[in-house]
Amino acid sequence: MAFKPNYNQQRAERTRAKDQKKQKKLQRQQETTAKRKADDGMPETTDQDLGETGQGPSEE
Repeated sequence: MAFKPNYNQQRAERTRAKDQKKQKKLQRQQETTAKRKADDGMPETTDQDLGETGQGPSEE
């Protein structure tokens, strides 16, 4: 014989799964945002950009 359905338990399991999915998505978005900000905030400079004086781009 099958068990009597427990709707409250099933609902709680669905809610728990939704919350867990939301947390994973939020964490993924925060990591992406942090990575993007780190990449945009610190532009890489090369020896050619510094010029001979090492002070910045040369204006020749």
